[in-house]
Amino acid sequence: MEFPNDLYYSKEHTWVRIENNIGTIGITEFAQNELGEIVYADLPNIGYNFQQDEVFGSVEAVKTVSDLFMPVSGKVIETNQQLLKTPTFINDNSYGDGWLIKIEIQDNNELKNLLTAEQYAEITNN
Repeated sequence: MEFPNDLYYSKEHTWVRIENNIGTIGITEFAQNELGEIVYADLPNIGYNFQQDEVFGSVEAVKTVSDLFMPVSGKVIETNQQLLKTPTFINDNSYGDGWLIKIEIQDNNELKNLLTAEQYAEITNN
C-alpha cells in the first residue's frame, strides 16, 4: 500500500498536499481499500470554511457511507468536478485524479497535528 512522503495524514484517513498555502485534500489508499468501490462523493461548495477535524463531506461506497474530516482548517477554493462525474477516480488513483477539494489554509501550525507517511503506516499496520 502506498503512502507518499510529500503528504500529511490525519487519523481519520484524509491526506493533504501543501503548495504555496494551498492544500489539496483526498482520502488515503487505505481508506479507499477499506470502503471498497466508491460510487458517490458529496463535496462542499467553493467559499465554505471548515475547521480542522470538522466534517466537510462524505463518500458513498456500495455498502456504506463515510464522513470526510478536514485535516486542516481552510476555505474551499476548488472541488474536483471530474470526481463528481466519475467518483471511481478515488478507487483508481486516490493520491492523483481522485483528490477531493483544494483549500486556502488558515493555520499552518495545524500541520503539527497530522501524521507523516511513516506514522500513518504504523497506525494502519502497513
